[in-house]
Amino acid sequence: MKLGFVTAILPDQTLDQVFTFAAANGFDCVEAMCWPKGKAERRYAGVTHIDVTGMTKDDAARILELANKKGVTISGLGYYPNPLAPDAAEANVYIEHIKQVILASSLLGINIVNTFIGRDWKKTVDENWPQFVKVWKPLIKFAEDHGVKVCIENCPMYFSNDEWPSGKNLAHTPAIWRRMFEEIKSDNFGLNYDPSHLVWQHIDYLKPVREFGKKIFHVHAKDARVEHHRLDDVGILATPLQFHTPKLPGLGDVNWGKFISELTEIGYQGPVCIEVEDRAYEGSLETRQTALRQSGRYLKQFIA
Repeated sequence: MKLGFVTAILPDQTLDQVFTFAAANGFDCVEAMCWPKGKAERRYAGVTHIDVTGMTKDDAARILELANKKGVTISGLGYYPNPLAPDAAEANVYIEHIKQVILASSLLGINIVNTFIGRDWKKTVDENWPQFVKVWKPLIKFAEDHGVKVCIENCPMYFSNDEWPSGKNLAHTPAIWRRMFEEIKSDNFGLNYDPSHLVWQHIDYLKPVREFGKKIFHVHAKDARVEHHRLDDVGILATPLQFHTPKLPGLGDVNWGKFISELTEIGYQGPVCIEVEDRAYEGSLETRQTALRQSGRYLKQFIA
């Protein structure tokens, strides 16, 4: 496996600086954020370490040369919008940019794109399904045509009141993954697996690793701590941040030894990228970099 991190936590750093930090701290790779340049729509969004719009072969060559000089690889290109947004014009902007990210990933020879399925958060899974098929069948075909694997992160995107009541990403449970992969049968359609999102949903995060092993193309290393004293007070119908806290690996409820063991059992040899969303470490660039160093040291006991 290759240990890396998601670059969203370093929005104030250039790609060169990100590579330099990664190399200096023993990271093998980074997942580079590829949002369109502009204002962020939420926390951890809007970060552009690689501008994919109109990328040329020369642009790709310069990025790869920079990575090679530092001895760091790019595990995947990340862009996490809502391509099933109920506003068709808004959704189309996201869909078209996903295509740009796919093209850039192919041009760079990375061939991995990490994203969300999206969702109309006011509709049920069944009510969302026709739009899922309409949007994602051609997107996966587009990815296939360019030799790129699309990895869906399993975050429900249900944290704030504007995401109530169902969240903005359909692909958050094993039952839905099973249905997705049955609907769109493609070797280029898989998961960017994050165990932390299963923890606070009270789902076994180890069991799906074996069932969906062949579909796990990328892994996020983020932890979560269920605050049982809060859960006893507000119950599971509260918005999730009322009863759980995102944490660094090793500071939450994920048993990383068991999780990495499951990954080794299925023969996973891909990237494991630390994703920092722990507010206790967000005060400054120094504390965010400390979060990455600390997480890296912890995970290296399991990843050679």
